[in-house]
Amino acid sequence: MGGRWVGDNRYATRSMTKESSSAKSSGSQNGQVMPDAQVLAASSVESGTSEGPAERGRTLAYLSRIPVERVKGLGGKYGGMLKKGGIVSVMDLLFHFPRRTIDRTLKPPFSEIPLGEEVTAIGTVTRVSTRRPRAKLTIIEVTLTDGNSPLIVTFFNQPWLARQLPEGTEVAISGVVDRVRGRLQMKPKAVDVLSGSTEALVTGRVVPVYATVNKVGQAMLRRAIHNALQRSRPIADPVPERILEALDLISRDQAFADIHFPEEKIDEGPARRRLAFDELYRLELALAIRKHQQLARSQGVQHDVTAGLVQAFLESLPYQLTGAQENAISEIQADMASSHPMHRLLQGEVGSGKTVVALAALLTAVQSGFQGAVMAPTEVLAEQHYLGMKPLCDEVGVRMGLLTGSTADRESVLSDIAGGRLDIVVGTHALIQQGVHFSSLAMAVIDEQHRFGVHQRVQLREKGEDTDPDLLIMTATPIPRTLAMTAYGDLDVTELDEMPPGRSPVETSVLPLADENVAWAAVEEEVAAGRQAFVVCPLVDDSETVEAASAVAEHARLSRIFAGLEVGLLHGQLPSVEKERVMERMRAGEIDVLVATTVIEVGIDIPNATLMVIEDAQRFGLSQLHQLRGRVGRGEWPGRCIAISDAPWKLTDKGVVANPDGKARLEVYASSTDGFVLAEADLRIRKQGTVLGERQSGVPDLKLANILDDHDILAAARQEAFALVEIDPDLAHHQELREDLRVVLGDSGEFLLHS
Repeated sequence: MGGRWVGDNRYATRSMTKESSSAKSSGSQNGQVMPDAQVLAASSVESGTSEGPAERGRTLAYLSRIPVERVKGLGGKYGGMLKKGGIVSVMDLLFHFPRRTIDRTLKPPFSEIPLGEEVTAIGTVTRVSTRRPRAKLTIIEVTLTDGNSPLIVTFFNQPWLARQLPEGTEVAISGVVDRVRGRLQMKPKAVDVLSGSTEALVTGRVVPVYATVNKVGQAMLRRAIHNALQRSRPIADPVPERILEALDLISRDQAFADIHFPEEKIDEGPARRRLAFDELYRLELALAIRKHQQLARSQGVQHDVTAGLVQAFLESLPYQLTGAQENAISEIQADMASSHPMHRLLQGEVGSGKTVVALAALLTAVQSGFQGAVMAPTEVLAEQHYLGMKPLCDEVGVRMGLLTGSTADRESVLSDIAGGRLDIVVGTHALIQQGVHFSSLAMAVIDEQHRFGVHQRVQLREKGEDTDPDLLIMTATPIPRTLAMTAYGDLDVTELDEMPPGRSPVETSVLPLADENVAWAAVEEEVAAGRQAFVVCPLVDDSETVEAASAVAEHARLSRIFAGLEVGLLHGQLPSVEKERVMERMRAGEIDVLVATTVIEVGIDIPNATLMVIEDAQRFGLSQLHQLRGRVGRGEWPGRCIAISDAPWKLTDKGVVANPDGKARLEVYASSTDGFVLAEADLRIRKQGTVLGERQSGVPDLKLANILDDHDILAAARQEAFALVEIDPDLAHHQELREDLRVVLGDSGEFLLHS
């Protein structure tokens, strides 16, 4: 690329105008004394084009095509280091937002400087002394005055300062001030020699602090971003003016200026809010486009929701559905009556009755003359679903089969599926393997969907012949509504927020490892009363690198402790036949205490089990802890859960995020049995990036937006995005916005806009 791209300073804001002036009047003659204090010289970023009039502004698409090496100071090794760190273009550089800012605008008299806080002190040098107490150590002591009080600033191994800070020099020094032996002393972090009213990028202002990139430090990043920003402006704003006015958002151009180099600390708020809106708006636009495409290119089945099979099934149940279950079934059947395939997420508390709702959806397909399938992530869970659903299906004459990797009569089951002799099939990944052919699949249920990749979900839907099956995704891990609006925004969401009557919360306590005997006494107590217990360990076998309880070792140890009891063992490395045999014995009451890994985390239903003991509980996530707790108390007796941990724990008024992760999880776990409360706390502890990553569907990083705290911005972004896509499905009439998505979302944006 050739040519030179020169910014137009007419469009610079007050902060940019100020810095431009600062750059012209400061430099080597101004006596700059530290690398971090150097001011960016007025220079340009090069580009191969001059796209669009300056009045309209430069788009992100345009800035994405300018290599980062074109920024002054980044043409050599620094540009290469940034590229290795993922900053390839000027757009990437502008999206490298500060982690925090330091307010160096405070200039109190020395006598009023708050101790222990970082401030900027401006004064005149009255004395400079040099000491060399030993080899390779030079101490420069500079005395400043504000006209009334002295301030001592000490520098180490910077001998050139004695020449650059002669007596009478006006200087601004930033750092933390303390009183030592009655004298005010500062540990300096940045220093600038002042000339007139000129100030540099690091003193007398709000200073951005960036995450270093591949050893490219603060000084270089600050200068490069300042230069790139100055030469990129004005930055075009593709968001309709109507939306900006309705939501009281500042312009994108002003937001970039204020997020990087705010005039005042307060400037960061509106800037962060605007750029957070942009992140969420792009995300919701992508989700809205994906949902519209799914509807446009899919042909579903219009199911008969008035036939009597579902009603007969509901009447055969030995209990009354909750209001939430009834509402969920109504929502699902309304979807299934449409010609568009259903894409719905069903979530709820452990034990809230999702399986019954899913079975009602499957039977809606069966009564319309089609087949249904349930895909679970593990054989244990698939077998649990099969055993739980089959008696209910038998009651209404519906044929049901099981297909897993260890199914003995596999060929017979495959023949029955292809021939339509099975109405509903429950299985694992085996359902999507080659050789599995459905006669008329029209309803697919995926349980614990986060354990499957997107492609596996697509593969199951492709088992339908001429139409796309309706899709119901179930999760027993409650998802905060804000997360559902982002990571699952292309799905309609149904929540089961009501528990069946008579289901009492599981009593939960946390014990230090030293008091584990209390847990073993509780096990003996429950077994003596005729009930059963689980003991869960984080590892299968002992590890040389991880110090934690293993199921194999604990099974041997607890078999000795509970010498008169039947102690079983279950983990994922056991052969399928052995796992099935263990679960059959547990269901039959032949095992008193089952030592297991998280293989029992979901779907296990043993009504006689009333006690859950979790060892090394700090090693589990909150969702896992909650799922494990949900395995007990599912019958007529209340459940108890004891978490054993060597992590310190106690409830404090500082909130969970103020503590280390393991301790924080146990604190909130002990304090609440509400799955949605725990899910939100887990999201705060684990950070949203981790959770969003589990979606495996191209959800972009959120650099500024916080999906828990920015719920009002998220709701507005979602409403505006879906409304726009409704009238302009492929953004053909909003080309700049379309390009915005393409360049910022990367591969997922390309996929959305070209599929």
